[in-house]
Amino acid sequence: MPEVSSYEPSPGARSALDADVIVVGNGPVGAALGVLLAQRGRRVTVLERRRRPYTLPRATSFDGETARLLAGCGTGAGLGRITEPAGGYQWRTAADEILLDIAFRTEGPYGWPDANTMHQPALEELLAARTAELPGVTVVRGRQVVGIEERDERVAVTAEDEDGAARTYTARWVVGCDGANSFVRHHLDVPVTDLGFSYEWLLCDVRLREPAEFVPTNLQICDPARPTTLVGSGPGHRRWEFMRLPGERAAELNREETAWRLLAPYGVTPDTATLLRSTTYIFQARWAERWRAGRVLLAGDAAHLMPPFAGQGMCSGIRDVVNLAWKLDLVLDGLAPESLLDTYTEERRAQVHESILSSVQLGRVICVTDPTAAAERDATILAGRRGRGPTVPDPAKPLTRGLLHRASDGSPAAPAGEVIPQGRVRGSGGAGLFDDVVGRGFVLLLAPGARADLDEEQSAFLTALGTHVVRLLPEDGEPQGGAVADVGGVYRAFLARHRTDAVLVRPDYHVYGAASGLGTAALVDGLRAHLGAGVPAGTGGSGA
Repeated sequence: MPEVSSYEPSPGARSALDADVIVVGNGPVGAALGVLLAQRGRRVTVLERRRRPYTLPRATSFDGETARLLAGCGTGAGLGRITEPAGGYQWRTAADEILLDIAFRTEGPYGWPDANTMHQPALEELLAARTAELPGVTVVRGRQVVGIEERDERVAVTAEDEDGAARTYTARWVVGCDGANSFVRHHLDVPVTDLGFSYEWLLCDVRLREPAEFVPTNLQICDPARPTTLVGSGPGHRRWEFMRLPGERAAELNREETAWRLLAPYGVTPDTATLLRSTTYIFQARWAERWRAGRVLLAGDAAHLMPPFAGQGMCSGIRDVVNLAWKLDLVLDGLAPESLLDTYTEERRAQVHESILSSVQLGRVICVTDPTAAAERDATILAGRRGRGPTVPDPAKPLTRGLLHRASDGSPAAPAGEVIPQGRVRGSGGAGLFDDVVGRGFVLLLAPGARADLDEEQSAFLTALGTHVVRLLPEDGEPQGGAVADVGGVYRAFLARHRTDAVLVRPDYHVYGAASGLGTAALVDGLRAHLGAGVPAGTGGSGA
């Protein structure tokens, strides 16, 4: 692949482009990227092959960290209307014994429910409404991308309409969010690692005619006679998934009468529900080895696919574009070199690799159809969890490499890489979740009484990045200036646990690094060095 060009186009050349960034694909991942960039003042063209929005559900839920990221797209007020919190997730044997029991909290560590069930078309409508509010985004529907050509400082993307009429669009960067069969990935000829772990399942989405409560919300029946999944999928909706058995013909499984027959034992009939969709699908476990080639990048299903058992497919795609958006913004603004975008692949591929392996491991436990093997599995798991009650979800996965402050041995210096929790704070303008009260972007968070001791150049650097410098006050403190009262003590507890009095947080909520005493200045200098040793003092970034 060609080396990345460091050419900076003239203002005239830049204005001649159709956009700063072209996004290929307008699913939730592509739509979120368009919004995130437009909120930063970028011009974005989104090319979507479908003429009309796809109205059938695919993903059914997202976790609390992803809810926080979606709220950063300006959709926070609407998320509560289109979601329902899940109360729990269990695996049960054919004899109804509990193999796994996870209790979801209605307010998790990131300020949102641990698990949020949703009807995906409703989420896409919410993102579309947000997109319409932003003048920087142009969504072009009914255009299939058929060609991509990098020309020094720009990329030309050719797309055809349904009649074969072609038009070329130009931008500084292109991001392929065009799904599992991504044209962008195929065009780049990127190697893909495929673990070869796949099974076929019948997916049945229903709309319930009457409200019904399901406890737990999400259930995996580990019955070798037919592994079955039951999950919430937003207000008034629910999904059942039935695994195709060895020797069973896919054509027979993929029939509407088969769906009703399998749903009937759960009280789901044509009298109680509307079958929105009944179709078989084969999940996969694979990832692209490179997520960037020159000025073209990959995100979402174009970059990775995973089994559904951990519910991390769409969540991973949203994390991709949140990681990518702020880095593209800095590069477009000239505040960081293009090499910063290499940390996108480095950081996200490592996290996705872990998620895929975890999903495969869960799938190997669930997709057991041999009665003897299932009995051995059940006995082993039940013996291991004897006397244990429900657990809570693991915290969000930390970054382990990339743009992080490091210790003397080169490893990330804790809590670098962690996702900082989100609590409630009270500022001079009112109370609420930290992200809403303080604002999004880089944050330098200081403990009560801590001194940053930054010189003029370091302060100018933070200003150029649009950094929010926030001093914490006790819960009963009186906020003024950049100070906030730490209602509930979430942040004071975080700082105390890590024995630090300052943390520098990235726009994707991962901690860049922490410092104590006079170390804050060195922490800021470290970030500046990571960003190419030079955001000029006094320059003004676009913020976040």
